[in-house]
Amino acid sequence: MKYISFLVLFTCFSGICSIAQSQPNILVFIADDAGWKDFGCYGNSSIQTPNINRLANNGLKMTQAFLTSPQCSPSRTSLLTGQFPHTLRTEDLHTPLNEKYTIVPGYLKEKGYYSGLIRKAHLGPHAIKQFEFFEPASDQSQEKEFKQFLDEAGDQPFFMWYAFIDPHRDYAEGAIEKPHKPEEVIIPPYLADTPETRKDIALYYDEIGRMDKNIGTALTELEKRGKLENTLIVFLTDNGSPFTRAKGTLYDAGIKTPLIFHWPAKITGGQVNDQLVSVINLAPTFLDIASLPIPNEMFGKSLQPLLLGNEFEADEYIFSERNWHDCDEHIRTIRSDTFKLIKNAYIEWPHGTAADLSSSPSHQSLLRLKEKGELNKNQLLIFESPRPVIELYNIKEDPEEFNNLAGDRKYRNIIRKMHKKLDEWMHETDDFPPNKRRRLDGTDRVSGALFYHKMLPPLYDDW
Repeated sequence: MKYISFLVLFTCFSGICSIAQSQPNILVFIADDAGWKDFGCYGNSSIQTPNINRLANNGLKMTQAFLTSPQCSPSRTSLLTGQFPHTLRTEDLHTPLNEKYTIVPGYLKEKGYYSGLIRKAHLGPHAIKQFEFFEPASDQSQEKEFKQFLDEAGDQPFFMWYAFIDPHRDYAEGAIEKPHKPEEVIIPPYLADTPETRKDIALYYDEIGRMDKNIGTALTELEKRGKLENTLIVFLTDNGSPFTRAKGTLYDAGIKTPLIFHWPAKITGGQVNDQLVSVINLAPTFLDIASLPIPNEMFGKSLQPLLLGNEFEADEYIFSERNWHDCDEHIRTIRSDTFKLIKNAYIEWPHGTAADLSSSPSHQSLLRLKEKGELNKNQLLIFESPRPVIELYNIKEDPEEFNNLAGDRKYRNIIRKMHKKLDEWMHETDDFPPNKRRRLDGTDRVSGALFYHKMLPPLYDDW
């Protein structure tokens, strides 16, 4: 028996040992602009997500998971480095990752992992080069590319960043065979219940349904190849749903994410965990699972004890940030189980709305009813100007974050404590003051009219 173990240990080819496949595979499904509530397993009974439901029912579903940014590229660079967007200086949309940073695939090479990225990157060329396999994919299914990746990975353990474009705008009919019905969709209370909004949400549901179908196809391929059992599958989104007061905001609709772990070899199915966690912990988790040390520059901790059912200390606070995304912002938030504090820097203007959201039928419905004076006070909040510097919400009593408690004297100690923690986090993570990094707006903040055509405008100091 010792002789056999010795042979296996030293039978290597191209630096990769034959025992490499004892290492678990890691497959990350990441949606593009999907709200955390918009899945059957998270309580939406109107949406068709049987495959994502299957992952949750046979795995571990987190109910209090949060992103570090409500914007696409800042969120993705943060996820793959274990660092915050402003620390990386990728806080503004379309900012590529600097060449001095290593992302998860770069670390995993040490353990013989074959890494791939399918479809959406939004990371910059340096990050993309750290994947051995990169294929933008010719259609939404990504089926051909995933099969090709698995063929090339062979017996090596793999890390796959399976990045969808669904359900990012624009929308068109025909995404799925059985479309969702507008009369059956769920209208968030910050949107107006109009026929246009209902159709807009139904088409958004359709793209989530298409993504779900394609996840099912990928799972079938893993099963067929006998790789499902030892593959850690993670499902999450990069930011909230593409609707007003969701994507691009630091309300829970913008930064809360579905987070599902599925790993038949290790995770007992049907688990639900309500502990507070940040996705800053995912990169350390992937390295820990591959038996790699966690670099000092990563801010998170491994979730592997939680996945394996062992004792795990939840995050006391999560932190997130919003910066330039068509319009410039410098917004920071700290959230506990009960309270959330948001700090706004540029209070003289309404909240900046991304161009793709402001041109949507649902946002246009809000604008039309606003002109008529027919929006309620909660629907008007996104247009508020000037904005408060500090917002404080009791999340348990006010989950939609409509009732700002910052003016109530009885919450002063909570504000002081949370603001101190926020300041400490900003200092420890090399954040910058808002007056040092302000950029030009590229769209009108209310109407969304696009007037600046460069992807990333200069800082005011460089203008």
